[in-house]
Amino acid sequence: MKKFGLFILGGIAAIILIANLGPIAMFAISIAILYYAFKGFMKADSSSSKIGWAILGLILFSITASNVPALAGIMAAIVLYFVYKKWNEEKDIIVESKQETKDPFVNFEKEWAELKRNF
Repeated sequence: MKKFGLFILGGIAAIILIANLGPIAMFAISIAILYYAFKGFMKADSSSSKIGWAILGLILFSITASNVPALAGIMAAIVLYFVYKKWNEEKDIIVESKQETKDPFVNFEKEWAELKRNF
């Protein structure tokens, strides 16, 4: 039942991620260009170049703000990552023995489980 829930959650997250691939790409591109516009604004010496960089920065900021729903896609990617990690999580094998004996053939499963757990 736990795997079924992870499957459903992963499927929903994958659909949301695929639906938001375009906005995610535009969001990343606009953030990168906005960063370079900010760096250009800080390095500019004249007032006219500062005004130009500020106008470019405001235009890029509006493009970035219009792609804010891409954050839902980014969150879906994070959820998909955690579902993948949880799906591939190995369970600890616990071997219970009722009698402890010195015979190595009787305690083979216990020793094998301890070796697998150590690696």
